[in-house]
Amino acid sequence: MTQNETQRQQLGKSKRWVIKIGSALLTNEGRGLDKMAIQNWVAQMAQLHQRDIELVLVSSGSIVEGMSRLNWTQRPTALYQLQAAAAVGQMGMVQTYESFFQEHAIHTAQILLTHDDLVNRQRYLNARSTLHTLMNLKVVPVVNENDTVTTDELRGDNDTLAGLVANLIEADLLVILTDQQGLYEHDPRLDPTARLIEEGYADDPRLEVMAGDTRGHLGRGGMLTKLRSATLAARSGTATLIASGRMTDVLLQITAGENIGTLLQPAQAPLAARKQWLASHLRMSGRLYLDQGAVKALRERGKSLLAIGVTHSEGDYARGDMVVCICPDGQEIARGLVNYNAEDANHILGHSSEQIEKILGYVDEPELIHRDNLVLV
Repeated sequence: MTQNETQRQQLGKSKRWVIKIGSALLTNEGRGLDKMAIQNWVAQMAQLHQRDIELVLVSSGSIVEGMSRLNWTQRPTALYQLQAAAAVGQMGMVQTYESFFQEHAIHTAQILLTHDDLVNRQRYLNARSTLHTLMNLKVVPVVNENDTVTTDELRGDNDTLAGLVANLIEADLLVILTDQQGLYEHDPRLDPTARLIEEGYADDPRLEVMAGDTRGHLGRGGMLTKLRSATLAARSGTATLIASGRMTDVLLQITAGENIGTLLQPAQAPLAARKQWLASHLRMSGRLYLDQGAVKALRERGKSLLAIGVTHSEGDYARGDMVVCICPDGQEIARGLVNYNAEDANHILGHSSEQIEKILGYVDEPELIHRDNLVLV
């Protein structure tokens, strides 16, 4: 950041965004999807895409779209009815995004996730690899809760999912578009004099008190869930901006560094936040012993750990488990999430990435530990 550049201007220039749009914005007062509004947001995202900003869209709206198609005027309370509405509504939601993005010659991909997908370490790595591959292909992933198989998540309006996705891909910025201008000291619908909070820290406990848990009749995510989403995103150093999706060119205003909405910064820089997450949220399941060439590649060049640079391993670890990387002198150099289980890893140690498929009969990743999932100590 230059001396004359604000934090918002810096974030406006960042290159990896998660954009979350909630039900209250996407739906036309319960009459299905607001296609004109969606077309407008897609047009803005297309401009971001042209500026080489990597985008992941987390979208609500499938349940309300399903309600409209089924001619239901009231949101049901029974789980099986909610899941049925979501299954019907997914079709319309995906078709709408696909058609509008195609107007800008941008491909989209539907990704259905549950919270378990992002807690289970193997599925975490699989989801992460898929999203990174799609972004590398210039495809915009459209992520939604897998509502047909989830339970409690149906009450979250995708806010929590957005925070987990931001954490998953280590986004620079999480943008939560809502029907409010941002986070207020009090609910502005009850207190018109309530002051907008322009900036703060995602983990500030005072903000939870201000957020409360007021909710709309269509969406199920109040401001409190958006604040908790920001806290989840901050684990990987992601900043969160909560803003009104009804504001003219809201996404373009964000890229211009305009002072809109509520900006919630992580308390730690991305690398420090990532290191803390890796260190505190997972137990160590094994050890990898590196040769001097691998140590140099990690320490001096910031490379991923390849199997060819590992002499032997210890432990019964699974794909996605945390392992410790040990130098030839016995000192720990790094820790990270391993891409292969212990049995398969032991077969490929000392071999080049090009030989993995021949040895194992498959290849998950060319790296034993990707550099994004590895932190030097």
